Amino acid sequence: MTVSSTTAAVEPEAGAQVLRPHAEDAFADELKALAAADDRPRPARWRLSPWAVATYLQGGTLPDGTVITPKYVGPRRLVEVAVTTLATDRALLLLGVPGTAKTWVSEHLAAAVSGDSTLLVQGTAGTPEEAVRYGWNYAQLLAHGPSREALVPSPLMRAMSEGMTARVEELTRIPADVQDSLITILSEKTLPVPELGQEVQAVRGFNLIATANDRDRGVNELSSALRRRFNTVVLPLPETPDAEVDIVSRRVDQIGRSLDLPAAPEGLTEIRRVVTVFRELRDGVTTDGRTKLKSPSGTLSTAEAISVVTSGLALAAHFGDGVLRPGDVAAGILGAVVRDPAADRVVWQEYLETVVRERDGWKDFYRACREVSA
Repeated sequence: MTVSSTTAAVEPEAGAQVLRPHAEDAFADELKALAAADDRPRPARWRLSPWAVATYLQGGTLPDGTVITPKYVGPRRLVEVAVTTLATDRALLLLGVPGTAKTWVSEHLAAAVSGDSTLLVQGTAGTPEEAVRYGWNYAQLLAHGPSREALVPSPLMRAMSEGMTARVEELTRIPADVQDSLITILSEKTLPVPELGQEVQAVRGFNLIATANDRDRGVNELSSALRRRFNTVVLPLPETPDAEVDIVSRRVDQIGRSLDLPAAPEGLTEIRRVVTVFRELRDGVTTDGRTKLKSPSGTLSTAEAISVVTSGLALAAHFGDGVLRPGDVAAGILGAVVRDPAADRVVWQEYLETVVRERDGWKDFYRACREVSA
């Protein structure tokens, strides 16, 4: 039995520009160039070979001069393991603390492998079993009883029948009984439909990418039976300040262009400053290793640094002279650091007075932070 989707995407108005294109649309030219240059073996129903998928994720230059921009800045071996997993019959679990690009990597892997990153189940505490298995068109069900026409396939059911890559975001947020409905899908590669006395069998090319947050342990911990069905790849935080600055700069540039924000001249100074603050408070020690620090309750992830800088860039563009300055990022940093108004404010004030105040070249930043912290 095969099942096709009964729903269609609502197209934007003619000439309208979507706020955030899917990966396969935003990087269509790169994917097309990679497919044209890719002469390596491809698994069944893959758009690209594993080598080309890894190149798409990590960037490179093709023989014809086409530059493939990096989508993930991190250890290449992790990307290779993730891609290789998708070429087997084991599902892939991307695990890490918030802000380590799990969703970003998941989307780009699906785009490169299947050309479609939209077969997505978003995990929440209220995710029902129908989102993982299938649901019913109740008007059809009441009028004609259970039938293929009344069945509404989930993204996973579609991926199984079409040999595509499905995605499940925030797997540990999903209730345990709903999680366990994945076990048969991942172990037997089938999805029973007892109401019809039939089943959907996964065709070659099907696989699943799930993401989970390290900080969510104990929320809905994965059962050992389900965890065994995944090959787990842990995405780490950026190893060095330079790597994190590079990631933040690239993403801020991409987001800024999509929002029509002008490029911020001299913005690298403030980006590096934001990254330094986040890393020091996250690690509990200054960059030179001389001063131990208390860490706030927040994660201070790379994703949050990107948000702080993007907001600062918008402030500079709309209410300043277009140059990213300390005053543009100070409020964003305060909001990221002080999540618990009582405990985190003490940590932040101590950091300002013992580290920022004494650091050469940081006087303007210190004054800006003091102003918004008052």
